[in-house]
Amino acid sequence: MSQLKGKVWRFGNDVDTDLIIPARYLNTSEPKELALHCMEDADPTFAGKVQPGDIIVAGKNFGCGSSREHAPIAIKAAGVSCVIAASFARIFYRNAINIGLPILESPEASSTIAEGHEIQVNLSNGQITDLTTGQTYQAAPFPPFMQELIQSGGLIEYVKKKMNMQ
Repeated sequence: MSQLKGKVWRFGNDVDTDLIIPARYLNTSEPKELALHCMEDADPTFAGKVQPGDIIVAGKNFGCGSSREHAPIAIKAAGVSCVIAASFARIFYRNAINIGLPILESPEASSTIAEGHEIQVNLSNGQITDLTTGQTYQAAPFPPFMQELIQSGGLIEYVKKKMNMQ
């Protein structure tokens, strides 16, 4: 899983958790149900068009707003393999890692990569390659223990795995 490849879906700055998963759908925590409404208020066609492995590229402060864990769950359940943004709201960042959704901060990639481009992301070294243009970008890679946490599927699965090893 250290190499991801997918089509880009672009969003702007300050995409809040209400745009990611509107509050009217918070009566469930079922990932498949949340996925049906992912990004609905930002792009009503997103959930019907996103394909497994696709990647969201956004501007600054992605995931701002409420601290709901539903937001990264909806994104992951919709099939998005990674989110790249200029910056993330801190609580979204933590929630994404906790559920095993890879996220990378790269202001340069965020401002340059266009919707519909195909990109490849190397989670081990943080390299992002726009396969459409050939341009490469660098994001800070996660330390090895966080890469293992993400590869495990999130914090709970990581802890279960570690407990079984003892």
